[in-house]
Amino acid sequence: MMLSAKRSDVYILPEMFSTGFATQPEGIAEPENNATLVWMKQMADHLDAAICGSVAVCRQSNANEQSEYFNRCYFVKPGGEVSVYDKKHLFTYGGENVHFVAGDNICKVEWRGVTFNICICYDLRFPVWSRNVASSTYDVQIYVANWPESRRFVWDTLLRARAIENQCFVAAVNRVGDDPVCHYNGGSCLIDAYGKTVGECEDGKPGIVTVELDLDKLKKFREKFPVLKDQDAWQIK
Repeated sequence: MMLSAKRSDVYILPEMFSTGFATQPEGIAEPENNATLVWMKQMADHLDAAICGSVAVCRQSNANEQSEYFNRCYFVKPGGEVSVYDKKHLFTYGGENVHFVAGDNICKVEWRGVTFNICICYDLRFPVWSRNVASSTYDVQIYVANWPESRRFVWDTLLRARAIENQCFVAAVNRVGDDPVCHYNGGSCLIDAYGKTVGECEDGKPGIVTVELDLDKLKKFREKFPVLKDQDAWQIK
């Protein structure tokens, strides 16, 4: 699908795109230097583009031989540079917090003049974590997800809220299909800072959407309507 799509600067894949979402990572989690990451590096070089998506990762401690698991999103640039975001908000309702270790660092990545902020699925419900601050702004908020159809209205609503309150583009990529627990009907889309959908995949089937971002329009909107400059003076470190 990536090879057949219009050539782009960034390709975004869903949460745990190589396996589907699982709260019990034993048997599917890959080592930190894993085959999926190698593939992402190869695709980044081949397409001369950044590749972004999350993978279940296992890290084993040499001291006690106990494994730690992370829901890890990679942002891979051509040439092999990799930025890493470990999911902060683990999905307690589904038991993700029992087996995975939560991350504690925000991940902002600059690529070809655009700054991306990376989040994963359940992070969407926590606006403080993805707050766009005037002292260190981002342009595009990425959410990769396995968000079920039963909560689709929440997905659609919160994506628009995050775009509006942070005066940014939101690139949201969700899966389709079924696992033993849930049905997923998609909702992958690109939303602008006004909360308007400027590109979306068709519900219920695998698909691709390619959108060109108008960064000049975003800049002018922020200058005209300076919401970010008027926010409360605090920042997550």
